[in-house]
Amino acid sequence: MNPKLAAAITTILWGFTYILTTEMLPHNPVLIAAVRALGGALFLLILSRQLLPAAWVGKILVLGTLNIGLFFGLFFIGAVRLPGGVAAIFQALGPLFVLLFVWMIIHIKPRTMQFISVILGVIGVGLVVLKSTAAIDWIGIMASLGCTVSLSLGSTLMNRWGKPPVDFASFTGWQLLIGGVELAIAALITNDIPSSVNMINITGFVILALFLTAIPFLLWFKAIATIGATQVVPFILLTPVTAFILDALIRQIMPSWLQILGVVLVLAALLLTSNAAKKQ
Repeated sequence: MNPKLAAAITTILWGFTYILTTEMLPHNPVLIAAVRALGGALFLLILSRQLLPAAWVGKILVLGTLNIGLFFGLFFIGAVRLPGGVAAIFQALGPLFVLLFVWMIIHIKPRTMQFISVILGVIGVGLVVLKSTAAIDWIGIMASLGCTVSLSLGSTLMNRWGKPPVDFASFTGWQLLIGGVELAIAALITNDIPSSVNMINITGFVILALFLTAIPFLLWFKAIATIGATQVVPFILLTPVTAFILDALIRQIMPSWLQILGVVLVLAALLLTSNAAKKQ
């Protein structure tokens, strides 16, 4: 599959996470993150059945913590504490952090047009999801900002280190396992466990683990390994746009002209990012 198409499919699938979380899952963010990671890990590791070489143990611990443990945990904390689409604004900053990390770690200086496209994308996402009545929750803001920095740094390090001599299902599965174990421990320590779960919750967990985690992260990591983080991460702008479209279709929330303009700006930002990357 074309890596850019894979990145687009991944971020669109991630856009379903918001509505799934609010409609089908219990209000336990750390537990949700743990089940998401461990469920996806179990599926991929059974599929691949490959062990990592000893030389990669330290790197996979770092990548699993950044890309999964911290990212998932902080993502769901931000999602349940911030109203509207405020959390999505911080996710939209991911491409900017990647440009900066690639500059600092891999020593590839970004083009001016890449910065412009990222700023345009952030403005577009803001028009789509941010409401003027959004309340300020500093814990939610720090969590959302932290999850964006974590995934951006993890993606950059993957770009720097490459892939171990195993298939992508194994590479993805081991990262999910590391992060899932960390999150499960955190859920037990914080007692973030629901008193009961129903069939709707269980169905939501299965969808989350398989279709919104295992498959998308497999595509995401493969795309980064193929064309690099700076060309892949900007597609994360499609995640809040997808969530917005789902709200319009499922919850019958009609978009304003400013929101439609925001969608256009996001798409324009992705085109500018793609063209800037081709000229590097």
